[in-house]
Amino acid sequence: MNTSERFFRRYIFSTVRIIVLFLAVNALLVASYFVIAYLGNVATSKFPIEDFSNHIMATDGEFSADTQAKEMLNNFEAWAMILDDDGTVVWEENLPEELPRHYSSMDIAMFSRWYLDDYPTNIAKRQDGLLVIGLPPESVVNYYFSFKAQYIWPMLFGLTAVFCINIFLMIYLFIRNARRVEKAMAPILRGIRHLSVGKPVHLEETGELAEINAGLNKAGDYLLKKDNTRADWIRGISHDIRTPLSVILGYASEIEDTSSLPEAVRNQAGIIRRHSERLKDLVADLNLSTKLEYSMQPMQKQSLDPIELARQVVSEVLNDGLSEPYELELSEDNPGKNISILGDQVLLNRMLNNLIRNCIVHNPNGCKIQISVGSNDASCTFSVMDNGHGVSELQLNALNSDEDISSTQKQTDEAEHGLGLKIVRQIVKAHHGDVLFSGAIPHGLIVSIHLPMKL
Repeated sequence: MNTSERFFRRYIFSTVRIIVLFLAVNALLVASYFVIAYLGNVATSKFPIEDFSNHIMATDGEFSADTQAKEMLNNFEAWAMILDDDGTVVWEENLPEELPRHYSSMDIAMFSRWYLDDYPTNIAKRQDGLLVIGLPPESVVNYYFSFKAQYIWPMLFGLTAVFCINIFLMIYLFIRNARRVEKAMAPILRGIRHLSVGKPVHLEETGELAEINAGLNKAGDYLLKKDNTRADWIRGISHDIRTPLSVILGYASEIEDTSSLPEAVRNQAGIIRRHSERLKDLVADLNLSTKLEYSMQPMQKQSLDPIELARQVVSEVLNDGLSEPYELELSEDNPGKNISILGDQVLLNRMLNNLIRNCIVHNPNGCKIQISVGSNDASCTFSVMDNGHGVSELQLNALNSDEDISSTQKQTDEAEHGLGLKIVRQIVKAHHGDVLFSGAIPHGLIVSIHLPMKL
């Protein structure tokens, strides 16, 4: 068993001990109360002496007990006698031989306090004498308690004070235990939060939870090393590929534009150029995604008109040359309404470009792309909808749960790397907005982005 397991086991056992102590003390207090109440208010014996007296008849000075009276004595293994005014036994039943048959007033006063020799006694006054019932020795414990009236209320207040002190003691011990655990766990929880957002972690490897602290330090070092390796690899690939990629693009464009070359050669050069451009976009996406993920991309927020931003993106796409099977439209949900958002123009431009490119790439047979901009009291909405192949319910659930998928639409021969939509989500998150993916009717995909408006 390691130190952390011992720590939590001790905490559990200490909590159980506190609860047991609390219950035991309160049970003792309750039991004491009932004992006092019982001794003060309940008959000193369970023997039904009044009922027994009714079964003894006196006729011309002669006493006799019926069968039921004798059975009552036998059931309790008891004896009985009746004394006259002089203290003489005038009737007896099962009276032990060693006991006297005459008692003085002092003797009567003594055993009326519940004991005659070793026999616990109960007495009852009759018109013709004093009835005495004796029980077997040690079968009943008779004690006499008396309290002065002036002590009753102090005793009640004392019991209440003891109970309240007990409650406060339990609360204090619980709080003390909780604070101890909180003090030990606070650095660990803080380290876990730092790990969840990619911050470095270093905890003091001391105390009862030193083993957990050491484990978190190792995990933090490993994740940091892994992230640095990933970032260095992406930066190295981006740097090393930039020059040869520029050469490939330059020569491919030159060959494609040379009219003296055969048509087949020029077409092949065009294919090389297009794939090189896609490779260039992929490298750019990797760089941007890494910077956004690790908050390395500086945000240059400014007041923007979302309508003008969308119009600029649509113009860029159209100017770059949109193929004939595709149709691109821009509309306003609230024409004439002045709205403003606070954001990074370059990133938001990239966000809309990625959404449009996603529609084009995954619908090679063409589709209609509709971009709309609207607003409500607190947010601005960008909506990009196409009437292409659409996506399955499983893919929609994956997109809305922030899972990465390689393609949002029907797979084509040229698989998409999936970074486009990941960057869209990262840009929306950096602007404190949210994104929702849904299916269009009868088919297609709708991407709705809500960004907070500048108030």
